[in-house]
Amino acid sequence: MSEPVERIKTLIIGSGPAGYTAAIYAARADLKPVVYTGMEPGGQLTTTTEVDNFPGYPEGVDGPTMMVQLQQQAERFGTEVRVGMVTAVEFSDENGGIHKITVDDSKQIEAETVIISTGASAKYLNTPSEQRLRGGGVSACAVCDGFFYKGQEVAIVGGGDTAAEEASYLANICKKVTMLVRKDHMRASKAMQHRVNSLDNIEIRYNTEVDEVLGDQVVEGLRMVNNQTGEKEEIAITGLFIAIGHKPNTDIFKGQLEMDETGYIITRGKSTKTNKPGVFASGDVQDKEYRQAVTAAGTGCMAALDAERYLALVESKETVDTE
Repeated sequence: MSEPVERIKTLIIGSGPAGYTAAIYAARADLKPVVYTGMEPGGQLTTTTEVDNFPGYPEGVDGPTMMVQLQQQAERFGTEVRVGMVTAVEFSDENGGIHKITVDDSKQIEAETVIISTGASAKYLNTPSEQRLRGGGVSACAVCDGFFYKGQEVAIVGGGDTAAEEASYLANICKKVTMLVRKDHMRASKAMQHRVNSLDNIEIRYNTEVDEVLGDQVVEGLRMVNNQTGEKEEIAITGLFIAIGHKPNTDIFKGQLEMDETGYIITRGKSTKTNKPGVFASGDVQDKEYRQAVTAAGTGCMAALDAERYLALVESKETVDTE
């Protein structure tokens, strides 16, 4: 016999700062939230060694510890955290409709509200040396980790607006920034290119790619290769920043939720509402501008409040209809 379908008031998909903050607020509002952690419990912060820019941690905190504490806070108020992967969804179009969720290709759940906090994954080069030194000097977020390289020499990979913006940010705190651009031109806007070119401590290397990141435990240097001539060159650096884009984790929602051309979920105005009633999106899954833990947490709070108000409206309507 198949197991009975479980009914949940508020289902939260994803367990980063957005998901756990949503859970804290939802639990305190007696929405009885259930969190499914996904394949990467804690999200991207679990790959970050030091978090120095989240309010309330004057001495800083390592990412995994912070995520454990957020989970414990959510559980303190009654959140149920489950290890599992949401593998299919069927969202209702009706106000007050029930959303059908499949977990791990087998377990069936019905949810009155759903908060999506599945995040976005940074794109990496996927070379062995780069992957080995992630967290040891290889980073995908200059704003998050650039402070640790103050006064040092670093490199950044990418040629778009994000790469140009992060190179400019690093140039303000680092001694020198070497920018590796794969093509013979940058994709960044003219304004961003002008900003990069105006900074004396940024050196742009066109037609250049990473051959190998050097160092055993931490980044000590970089071997670059010119993709036109094949010529290789080594430079001494302590940090390597990858700025070649992010991929929102939204594949299972395609065809049901409105998204932009790159797959980020579109939310309504200043809310976390999606085009489906009772379905909300928070964190990096709908934010391609800021992508910070604190902004993700803020939208997690918003999503829980939006879910609480939605349920109150649905329940008040049902009361009126039955009178």
